[in-house]
Amino acid sequence: MIKEQYTGQGKVLLLAGGGHIYTDIAARFVRSERSLEEIVASPYSKKIVENILSSGHGAALEFDFFLFGVEGYSRVTETQLVRKRLASYLIKSGRAELGGKRVFSVVYPKSVADFAADVTLPDGHTTRLTGHDLAEISRQWYDAGLDAGLPEQDLRYLKPQATEFKAIIGMNAHALRDWFAIRCCRNAQAEIRDLALKMLRLCRKAAPDLFAGAGPSCVQLGYCPENRLQHPSCRGRVLTKDEALQLLKQARGTSPLHLEELEEE
Repeated sequence: MIKEQYTGQGKVLLLAGGGHIYTDIAARFVRSERSLEEIVASPYSKKIVENILSSGHGAALEFDFFLFGVEGYSRVTETQLVRKRLASYLIKSGRAELGGKRVFSVVYPKSVADFAADVTLPDGHTTRLTGHDLAEISRQWYDAGLDAGLPEQDLRYLKPQATEFKAIIGMNAHALRDWFAIRCCRNAQAEIRDLALKMLRLCRKAAPDLFAGAGPSCVQLGYCPENRLQHPSCRGRVLTKDEALQLLKQARGTSPLHLEELEEE
């Protein structure tokens, strides 16, 4: 039988991260003249972390690493997830489990699962299929291929993008804050936004100092950098970058410095 799940039901566990914070040690190492032993022995400083976050110099954040276990998300989200290069991924194999057969598990929006459309088969007959039907047909075809002795590495070419993926994900705090800025935004695809928000909640609980102010770009920056692409639900509620610059210009009565002016200084 096919195992069906709907988007939004994915699970995220924080496997490691938080607790002892290393960002303040890394920051002290750069600035302090004390010995490494003295720096490491110093008590944790929340103020140093706050200064790093407010200054935007986030290199020291890369010394705090977080490890997540993820399941119940589709290959659609996996594809978007791995676009983040500053991360480590260990993705569960799609082959050889349970005596050569993996549970045929899919994750998709309920609207897609229930949607029915008329389709014409190669023999000319017309039938009406839902998303559920397409997933079930894929499962039957896949299992028949296994029974016929075809290798899973070939059969999986025709697995749907709705196929579930399970992974262990590792990111440092700097990369996570950057990733949250993009993927917690309302413009992000719904499923990966769900993943990002669940990861953010875990990070805030495990290391509140490191993730103070973390979230979508509008939360971190105070304005929306999307400008004309801003999500409709945010229009009129969140300033765009262009609107914020215009207000700043009016308040200061001057235009921002141009590159030529900076070069003359």
